[in-house]
Amino acid sequence: MKKLVVLGAFLASVASASIPKDTLVFMSAGDISTLDPGATYDVFSSGLVDQMYETLLTYRGTSIKDLEPLLATGWAVSNGGKTYTFDLRRNVIFHSGATMTCADAEYTFERNLVTNSGASGNWFLSEALLGGAANAHDDKSVTWARIDRSVECNAKGQLIFTLPKVDPAFLAKLAYSGQAIVEKKYTAGLGEWSGTERDWKAWVGKDLTGSTLSKKPNGTGPYRLVRADANVHLFEAWSKYWGQAPAIQHVIRQRVPELATRQQAFLRGDADFIEGAGRSVDEAQVKGKPGVAWVDNLSNVGAAAIVMNQNIANRNLLGSGKLDGKGIPANFFSDVNVRRAFNAAFNAQQFIRDVQDGKGIDRTMLLPESFPGYDAGVGQYRYDAAAATAFFKKAWGGQVWNNGFTLTANYRADTPAAQAAMELLKKNVEALNPKFRVNLLPKPWSELFATSTRGEEAMVLIGWAPDYADADNFLYTFYASDGFYSPSSHFKDDQIDLWLKAARATVNTAERNRLYSLVGRRAYEQAPSIILPAPVGYAFYRSEVQGWTFNPMTALLWKRLSKT
Repeated sequence: MKKLVVLGAFLASVASASIPKDTLVFMSAGDISTLDPGATYDVFSSGLVDQMYETLLTYRGTSIKDLEPLLATGWAVSNGGKTYTFDLRRNVIFHSGATMTCADAEYTFERNLVTNSGASGNWFLSEALLGGAANAHDDKSVTWARIDRSVECNAKGQLIFTLPKVDPAFLAKLAYSGQAIVEKKYTAGLGEWSGTERDWKAWVGKDLTGSTLSKKPNGTGPYRLVRADANVHLFEAWSKYWGQAPAIQHVIRQRVPELATRQQAFLRGDADFIEGAGRSVDEAQVKGKPGVAWVDNLSNVGAAAIVMNQNIANRNLLGSGKLDGKGIPANFFSDVNVRRAFNAAFNAQQFIRDVQDGKGIDRTMLLPESFPGYDAGVGQYRYDAAAATAFFKKAWGGQVWNNGFTLTANYRADTPAAQAAMELLKKNVEALNPKFRVNLLPKPWSELFATSTRGEEAMVLIGWAPDYADADNFLYTFYASDGFYSPSSHFKDDQIDLWLKAARATVNTAERNRLYSLVGRRAYEQAPSIILPAPVGYAFYRSEVQGWTFNPMTALLWKRLSKT
């Protein structure tokens, strides 16, 4: 109780006066889904997990491809590229006070393989170590023996991975936040998986989002969690951190849904970083103001789309469930003409002008243009009311145009750019036919993320930040029938699946690029989603903050920051 009183007084002092030089304050609209690395698969959660936990490897400086050791000190590759042997850093202390051992690393990766589910990033670890993305429930060839053999410690305390086949992206996969090392004894002591064959089956596919470890995190990183509730996370520097002691001793992450409140706090100097509202708003309200540092023309390696679900699981979004003007059937978007119509009704150029202040990239594929495999020659849907009308008249044998429809779509709450995109689409679709109705409702991010991955959303704006720098991580994710976003879209195209699998089976860059071009062209024809323009990257923060660096593959690391 005394600690909570002291912390409450500390928070009050920060809110009522200038922020101390050893303290950072972040304000964001998004809530936090989890603090368990094994379940971390969204940018808000990973932004905090990356401060408390550490991976074997990380990206060097600003590079998106060059890797360097973190909890590892080095590694060797043998057996024709199928065996990786890691030397681990010594004298690394968990926040619990225990010293990290190889057994902790082995437990971490086995835990991720055991609990692997579609709601986490462990599918690509499973692909590398077990040869497939599914867990033991969905793939009976996944046994405890196979999991146990895939990652082991030898007598020298080295961690050894044994892959069934070569995976050129394996090292990059290990740098992902979700592969951060957790302590075996501590985690098992919380009632999580024991780390043995005895209870492994009970944990297969287990959702770790709300795990006990999420509530009581324990990493090796430079910051440890001191307090958390629905709106505030308070961190302090870990006094026994193995690396250089950070200059920032305290970090407050606050959930502040109201944009105006975030902006006012930032401009007063009561917040060092805030989540903005899109370029047009941020340039008008923040850029050029006293005490503001603005960085522009940053590379954007994310991709976003409005995904149309071809088998909507939530019947509450279907209205009447029929094409009678009062609802839609669950398979409304299974007609390609419906999907093409919605694509033709979205005005990407207006979105770039109004939301991105003219600084957006109208992409042809759900892949960053900086990645190999991107094809600028792939067809694009342009805003065309006449074309949209023609597609709607073809859809469902004319029933859509004649009877109309009522569609309910949710979007991430307190996010102006997402709201603007959905409202622009709604306006243009409804303008085509007075019988068309699109109802929009805001929803908290954690809830929207969960319902979309369960296939419950009818139409949802979702994005993807790369787990590792490879085209497969985008195109397989969005377009494969067993990709991560497949439950959100239920899109399946046999030819695309064949091309994506062929691209995974070769290390020939030219051949992979050819196959990805074919995927892009087929995706244009099938129109499973509306590709959103990618904003040109920018960032802003209080000018007192020093040491800010940008790497699009990692979170902003607090340990590198200081304040004048």
